Amino acid sequence: MQAESLLEGLTEPQQAAVRHTDGPLLVLAGPGSGKTRVITRRAAFLARTVARPEQILAITFTNKVAAEMAERMARLGVGRGLTCSTFHAFCARLLRTYADRAGLNPNFSIFDEADQAAAMRSAVQRAGLSTENYSPARMLEAVGRCKNDMILPEECARTATDFAGRAVAAIYEQYQAVLAAQNALDFDDLLVRAALLLGEDPRLRDALQERFRYVLVDEYQDTNHAQYLIARGLSLDHRNLCVTGDPDQSIYAWRGANIGNILRFEEDFPDARVIRLEQNYRSTPQILRAAGSVIRRNRGRKPLELWTSNADGPPVRVVQCESGEQEAAFVASEIRAHAEAGGTFGQVAVFYRTNSLSRQIETALQQARISYQVARGVAFFQRREIKDVLAYLKLIVNPADAVALTRIINVPARGIGDATVAALLKQAEAAGRPALELAASPEEIPGIRAAAAARLRAFAGLIAEARATARQGSVRDTVEHVVRHSGLIAGWGRDESGEELENVQELIHAAGAFDRRRAGEADPGDRSEPLVDWLQEISLVSDVDAVDPQRGAVTLMTLHAAKGLEFDLVFITGVEHGLLPHERSLQQPGDLEEERRLLFVGMTRARRALTLTWARWREQRGALRRTSRSVFLKELPGEEVAWLKVGEDDRTRYDTPAGEAEDRPSFRAWPAGAMVRHPEHGLGRLERVEPAGRQTRAVVRFMDGQMRSFVLEFSELQSVDPDEIGDLDNARWEP
Repeated sequence: MQAESLLEGLTEPQQAAVRHTDGPLLVLAGPGSGKTRVITRRAAFLARTVARPEQILAITFTNKVAAEMAERMARLGVGRGLTCSTFHAFCARLLRTYADRAGLNPNFSIFDEADQAAAMRSAVQRAGLSTENYSPARMLEAVGRCKNDMILPEECARTATDFAGRAVAAIYEQYQAVLAAQNALDFDDLLVRAALLLGEDPRLRDALQERFRYVLVDEYQDTNHAQYLIARGLSLDHRNLCVTGDPDQSIYAWRGANIGNILRFEEDFPDARVIRLEQNYRSTPQILRAAGSVIRRNRGRKPLELWTSNADGPPVRVVQCESGEQEAAFVASEIRAHAEAGGTFGQVAVFYRTNSLSRQIETALQQARISYQVARGVAFFQRREIKDVLAYLKLIVNPADAVALTRIINVPARGIGDATVAALLKQAEAAGRPALELAASPEEIPGIRAAAAARLRAFAGLIAEARATARQGSVRDTVEHVVRHSGLIAGWGRDESGEELENVQELIHAAGAFDRRRAGEADPGDRSEPLVDWLQEISLVSDVDAVDPQRGAVTLMTLHAAKGLEFDLVFITGVEHGLLPHERSLQQPGDLEEERRLLFVGMTRARRALTLTWARWREQRGALRRTSRSVFLKELPGEEVAWLKVGEDDRTRYDTPAGEAEDRPSFRAWPAGAMVRHPEHGLGRLERVEPAGRQTRAVVRFMDGQMRSFVLEFSELQSVDPDEIGDLDNARWEP
């Protein structure tokens, strides 16, 4: 394929992005603007004009997108050698290849969330603190924030100013020590260690820049500080960095994404060329105008005026329901009507802000006999039987993985009790040796009984046999060996039709597919171990990787998982105050803007029809609560939106636009000292009210003595008549 032929069928801005070769490039690509097409054509154009395939590195965020991009590039005739990968997979391969320079053993484990929780629990205890006061989940969040900002344990300790900060620093230090002792990294470590390697090893950085002369980073708005440093480090000298993205689709600040990376790209590269892709090929004009009307309220953005030549479609619908149960029934009936009109279930998606909303929707779909799939790709690998098999495989690869060893040393039951395991781990730590190595020589463990020693030796022998199979056979052979010889099947206590065996059989099929794919992509210079590569691949799977549009089933997923997908019909449920925007976002304008971007992403997944629903009553935390519709609904273009209401008789009627029937009070007229009531915090007194642009901020002192800040337009505060609550001066207010 000639280079110029790669420009066929592209618009002028798309062609400009493909033709650009040397120097920094920022491609602002709105949803549905053909971004993946531009990236793949650009990579192919580079390979046809100024570079060899092996000099091109394309980085994106999900395995699904990386595989799609690689497949498209292959169809365009790009030869072998081009690297198309996720950030985490690229960093994992980098760290294994240059493990000696990174101070690592190349067979390191990548701990998933459950493994990280186990390691963190140990770290809290080693720091002399209580897991009740410092829960592993909260400490993982705190440590994760540090790693996203490239703050190492030493700096964390140095900057701690109070007891809580010093406790986090101590736990962080112990957590890293636990990981190091087990030759393991967590997901954040993959990025942090790679960024440090590039920053601290100039010779390696120069070699990588010479190897990768052209770097393309997709979804740049979702990069964190470590990823920013990696992208910069790989293009520091040649400056051939092309980034694509859309600030309006930055929805991952909660996991460290920094929207400033894309907003400040032109400051980092003053000579950067900026190209805007604004033509949308996906959605109807009605959907685009509705989504645009919402997102324009954000300030932290680079304006993109989306437009389309697609034919008109139906108006965007906003549907009010009486309850969450009625909302789910309405969605199910609409999907059934779509199918009866000739549509397919696979064209439909239902989005929600939190997973808790899926239960009633699943029930309604089951009752309507509608097939569906829930996008929880990670969930398969969290099944007990799958984690057991994977723990055997991880221990084969990494004998120092004490989390894996602890999980399966007595699974299935083989008479190795907790006391024996504790003695083994204690002696291993004292001797500075892997516990598995010590299990092969149990006579070195003080106080161990002969029977227990024999069982430990047998377990070590079992792992050694499996390791020999891994060296000689395929990944599938190794997985089958573990399943057959570990005793797991007998431990499940079921015949071969059991669910556990069916799930493990699916894992074996996945291993076989990996073997075939690896054989087709064989690189003579690749000396990595297949089992290591496969474990790495499945450890980095995401929810969206499980979505199969060919299944012919309705897709259910959170809005965060919906990015990069598209469907003919989209339902966004629970568009209510406290859900979307989420109650945690109501304190800070920046958080509120991210919630607005989240809704924008969901709306722009729709190709033909979009429905937003909310319920007046919803079960929350075990109680039925009155709700109110989201403020975002008031930002829709009222003249182009159909406002509907499902009554108590389940009949759908036209409704009034958001805001006309629910005028909120004039908060700015509330005086300081006025009494208010909050459904969660109870009675309070307004300390001060501060107008701030279109919003009104207020500080309230509640009767428990706590001061809390609110954006009143988005809060659930209600004015209270003092006569309703008696003598306030004698009411008890906590100090």
